[in-house]
Amino acid sequence: MGGDKAYSSRRNCRSLRRRQIKHTIPEPKGQRANRRHRGSRGGRPAGFDKEKHRRRNEVERTINRLKHFRAVATRYDKRAYVFHGTVTVASIRLWLRPWSGR
Repeated sequence: MGGDKAYSSRRNCRSLRRRQIKHTIPEPKGQRANRRHRGSRGGRPAGFDKEKHRRRNEVERTINRLKHFRAVATRYDKRAYVFHGTVTVASIRLWLRPWSGR
């Protein structure tokens, strides 16, 4: 599971560990400093995979760009295959945008 720094509370991480769910949530600087200050009582540092977080962020930004297309954001289409085609066309337009001169 991936998340932003806002989800890095002790309660959230403990709940995920109890359910044996691996997570990639960055810690704010204040939490890291407090753990270092407490020493051995501060607990172990949370595992954080920078590459997974980078990929999650990339996917999140791409989805937000797709939502700029009204038909994707509001989903006017009743059928899933029509909506899939709409998302495909929007994705192609985003992919070709660097070469379009805009």
